[in-house]
Amino acid sequence: MSNQFKSFFVLLQFLMQRLAVVAFILAALTLTAVTVMAAFGAMPWLEFSAEFNGATYQNAGQIAQIALTATAVLICFFVPMNGRIMRLENSHRKFEIGMMDIARAYAAAHGADREGLFHLSSEFDAVRERLAYLREHPDLGDLEPALLEVAAQMSFISKELAEVYSDEKVSRARAFLTQRQQEIETFNTRLVQAKQVCQELHHWAHEVELEESVAASQLQRLRDDLRDILPELGHEDMARQDGTIVPLTEKAAE
Repeated sequence: MSNQFKSFFVLLQFLMQRLAVVAFILAALTLTAVTVMAAFGAMPWLEFSAEFNGATYQNAGQIAQIALTATAVLICFFVPMNGRIMRLENSHRKFEIGMMDIARAYAAAHGADREGLFHLSSEFDAVRERLAYLREHPDLGDLEPALLEVAAQMSFISKELAEVYSDEKVSRARAFLTQRQQEIETFNTRLVQAKQVCQELHHWAHEVELEESVAASQLQRLRDDLRDILPELGHEDMARQDGTIVPLTEKAAE
């Protein structure tokens, strides 16, 4: 939609410029003819009076007509310059359109070259092969042969680039990178699982150490209690730290 509006605006501007030039020329010719005829008495002068600084000018219409005619004639001298400017604009617009067409044709030829459709090696045959491909292309049939030839030559110059970045090599590179990315994702997943297992084992080992410490303290307390109670019961055996029982002297019966 924007491209259509832009094209319509450019067309309207072109028509208005041409219309303005024609209007200036016609106005200058008409005013010149009327003024010349008025000077020779064939037509009346423009008549009106004007007052300036207290003075009244009865021939103000004649002065205004002559000044307007001179202004219109002077404006006509800018018409050739305006024509040159419009020709430059048209040539610049045509150059832009031509470059866009060349870029479009080159993109088609370069894409075909990346697909490996061209097989001739010599410069003349390779350019001719590309030119034939561009002429048969359904989207480039309206382009001029000179533009297609330039695009074919550009495609031949960049054939090494097309070989390096061919579709097959690019596909292999993308597949390789995709595989590496998947491997990295799998490795990261396993690394997260390993960290979780390590944290669980560390927490478990800490709990076991706490339980062992509690059990050891309870056992030591039991030994201390037994050491105090056994002599009262007549058994003075004492358990060592390694679990062996050491016989003590029995308490004499009272």
